[in-house]
Amino acid sequence: MKYISLATIAAATFGCVSLAYASGFPVTVESCGRQITFDQAPSRAVSHDMNISEIMFSLGLQEKMVGVTGISGWYKSTAEFDKQRGDLPELAPKNPNLETLLGVDPDFFFAGWYYGMNPGGDITPETLAEYDIPVYELTESCIHIDKSRPRASLDVLYQDTLSIGKIFGVEEKAQALVKQYKTDVDSITRNLSSVAPVTVFLFDSGEEKPFTAGKFGMPTALIEAAGGKNIMDDVDTSWGSVGWESIVERNPEFIILVGYADNSWEKSRDFLKSFPPLKDVKAITNDRFLVLNYTEITPGPNNIPAIRKLAKALHPELIN
Repeated sequence: MKYISLATIAAATFGCVSLAYASGFPVTVESCGRQITFDQAPSRAVSHDMNISEIMFSLGLQEKMVGVTGISGWYKSTAEFDKQRGDLPELAPKNPNLETLLGVDPDFFFAGWYYGMNPGGDITPETLAEYDIPVYELTESCIHIDKSRPRASLDVLYQDTLSIGKIFGVEEKAQALVKQYKTDVDSITRNLSSVAPVTVFLFDSGEEKPFTAGKFGMPTALIEAAGGKNIMDDVDTSWGSVGWESIVERNPEFIILVGYADNSWEKSRDFLKSFPPLKDVKAITNDRFLVLNYTEITPGPNNIPAIRKLAKALHPELIN
C-alpha cells in the first residue's frame, strides 16, 4: 500500500475547501418569496422569452445553457438576439410543455408568471421540483402570485441580474453590470429632476380594449425614469386590458407603441390615429409617438438604453 503523508492529505483537503470557498457555493437567492439554494452553478439551463434570455446573455452564460423557449411563436426575434443566441436551439416556439423540458435534461429554468408559466399549469416551480429542476421567476411577474409586491421599479432588473449572477457563480460580473446600469440611469435622471412629468400611455395591442402596462409593469418604471408618468400607474396589474374611456379621460401627451419584429406597430399607430374616440387626445393631435421594442419594455438589459431613448423623446431639450 502506497504511503500518503498526513501533510499531503491535509493539503489536498485544504485545496478542495479553498476551491469551494472561492466559488462562493452554496448560494441562496430569493424568488417570488421562495428561498432557493444552489450547491453549484447550473450547466444545462433553459430560459424562456427574449428579455429573460438576454439577462442570461448579458452575463455571458450561453455556454451554461442548452436552449431557449418562447421566441419565434410571437415574432419577437431580432438579428442582435439571434447573434447572441448563437447555436442554442429553440426548444418550443411558445410555452414549453413538461416533455419538451425534460427532453434536454435541464438543471435550471429561468421564466416568469405569464412568461412561460401559468399559475396552476403544468410548468411551475412546484411541478419542476419533482424532477429536481430549480426555477427562478422573473421578479416583475411575481405580482401574479403575490399581490403584496411593491410597484414597478428598476430594482426588479437589478435584482434579477444580481440573482442570476449569484446562481451561476459570476456575481462580480453581475455587480459590475448593475453598477454600470445605475451610472447610466443617473446620467439621464439628473437632467430631469425639475421637469414636469409628461403623461404617457403605452399601447401594446387591442382594438376592443387596449392592452397596456399598469402599476407593476416595467414600463411604469421606465417612463418615470425618463421624466414621464404612466397614465395607468394606478391599475393593479403588470400587464392587462383597460377601457378606451379611461384613455380619453386621462388624455395622454405621449404614446409608446410596442415594436415586434413584424413591424405591427405601424398598424397600431394607424389604428390609434384613425380611432374616433381618440381624435382630441393630445398625443394624437400633436403626433407624439415612440416605438420601443418588446425587449426594451420588458425586464432586461435593453431597459437602460430605452430610458435614454424615451427621455430624449419626452424632453428633447434636456437629453442629448
